[in-house]
Amino acid sequence: MRYSTQVKPISYLKANAAEVLDRLTTQREPMVITQNGEAKAVLQDVASYEETQETLALLKILALGNQDIEAGNTRPLTDVVKRLRTK
Repeated sequence: MRYSTQVKPISYLKANAAEVLDRLTTQREPMVITQNGEAKAVLQDVASYEETQETLALLKILALGNQDIEAGNTRPLTDVVKRLRTK
């Protein structure tokens, strides 16, 4: 994805808000909004935002699992299976 094609000034957003929202929904690509020539915000559609949040949550779970492994907080698989079967 090339962000250079998705960079628009805030004045463009103000003048074309409905079109911008429609484009975000159909193309599902984020848009960088600039103010005084400097990037200030990124707009994206809700579905993409939700996917990003879900991905970040999964990555956090994986990172926490890796921390447990490094800290030695593990149990043998046979013990875990035995415990689950008794429940």
